[in-house]
Amino acid sequence: MTGLRPSTSYGALVLNATYEPLCVVSVRRAAVLVLAAKAIQVSDGDGFLHSARRVLPTPCVVRLTRYVRIPYRATIGMTRRAIFARDRWSCAYCTGPAETIDHVLPRSRGGPHVWENVVAACARCNHRKGDRTPAEMGWRLRTSPVAPTGAAWRVLGHRTPDPRWSSWLGVDPEPTDPLSLGEATA
Repeated sequence: MTGLRPSTSYGALVLNATYEPLCVVSVRRAAVLVLAAKAIQVSDGDGFLHSARRVLPTPCVVRLTRYVRIPYRATIGMTRRAIFARDRWSCAYCTGPAETIDHVLPRSRGGPHVWENVVAACARCNHRKGDRTPAEMGWRLRTSPVAPTGAAWRVLGHRTPDPRWSSWLGVDPEPTDPLSLGEATA
């Protein structure tokens, strides 16, 4: 199939046969699933895909024809980028732009490397805090750090969702940042 240049960088959302969101795939992979009759196109994207014999609307959301059982992990993986997304790319102490991650209870004092103990911080605050707790510095966290939850975080991770996926992901239709993912706010 030629002309597979998607008009957006979002890709296509794949739904299970029960309309449960599974993952995000490239537009090309979604088109192959539709052409192989393994998926049904639920929502069209922008533009069309052209081959020598067919013209197919660009898939935005596809639903698998058969149910696929996926064993999900109980927790969402903690990555640097996910921590920044959870904290909206701002420092947990001064609300400036975040550049580093900081352990609220320092690791040298036995603080664990878990969602509830890690926040995004600017380099200045992280350096000033050093090996102390926010209480010892007289600082307060804007919000207490929590692990993100919800289908949107499980499917998208730190990526920004396509606004057209909002009805399937249960998110705000006009997201302003990657953290407009329902229950994922910290």
